[in-house]
Amino acid sequence: MKTIKTVFILLAIFALPLVSLPDPPGPPGSGTAGSTQGGGQVPVGAPIDGGLGILLALGLGYGGKKLYNARKSKQENMVEPGN
Repeated sequence: MKTIKTVFILLAIFALPLVSLPDPPGPPGSGTAGSTQGGGQVPVGAPIDGGLGILLALGLGYGGKKLYNARKSKQENMVEPGN
């Protein structure tokens, strides 16, 4: 039951960005991609800083948890001298 819940949560996390993608911009000069008052170019693309920061934070948290569990199990498996 826990693995099924985990799979559904992971699918939702990875499928959400695919569902919420913006419409692609139209051809240049058509004015369909959010025209500006000055007639300048509209920037295309999204900044990767926010997503990259989130992924780094999640990776650090996951690595920290794995390190904590490894040290904890190592201490539990150690045999006290004299026993």
